[in-house]
Amino acid sequence: MTQHSYVDPDRFVTGTVGPPGQRTFFLQAIDGSRMTSAALEKEQVRVLAERLDAMLDLLTRRGTGAQHIPVIAPPDDRDDAPLSTPVEEDFRVSVLRIAWDGDSERVLIEASSEPAEDDDELTGDVLQVRITGAAARAFVDRAETVVAAGRPPCPFCTLPLDPEGHICPRANGHLRR
Repeated sequence: MTQHSYVDPDRFVTGTVGPPGQRTFFLQAIDGSRMTSAALEKEQVRVLAERLDAMLDLLTRRGTGAQHIPVIAPPDDRDDAPLSTPVEEDFRVSVLRIAWDGDSERVLIEASSEPAEDDDELTGDVLQVRITGAAARAFVDRAETVVAAGRPPCPFCTLPLDPEGHICPRANGHLRR
């Protein structure tokens, strides 16, 4: 078990390696010369961004840490650069957790390689990142952009369309382009 812990890292982003349809998604945290790259599924990135955005909105509505959580990501916090290289998978994510740490007024994001035995302790390799509300908003914006950059969905069945089309279950197996 390896614990990769970062507090306000220089960079915390999601990104991909490979062409659409064959992309590998990564969470990447960098602080100085330390770098952790955890591989995960596209759906995990989508859900992480969705839940993180909902949590930030809820905190803002409740006034909890509202002075530190912008409604939209500040332009200075946006990070559109590619993943830092070399991108080498440190571990594959199976469990993601998010929380708000009211004491430090930071968002806590945890990614683990193994399911937890109980609700408190994550096991296996763990990436733990604490970031500001502004950095979390910027992460959400980038994650949504990365997920949307893949293959477009079929208008009939919503499955991803390859450049040559796909066999659409809603079209009784006919090829859709």
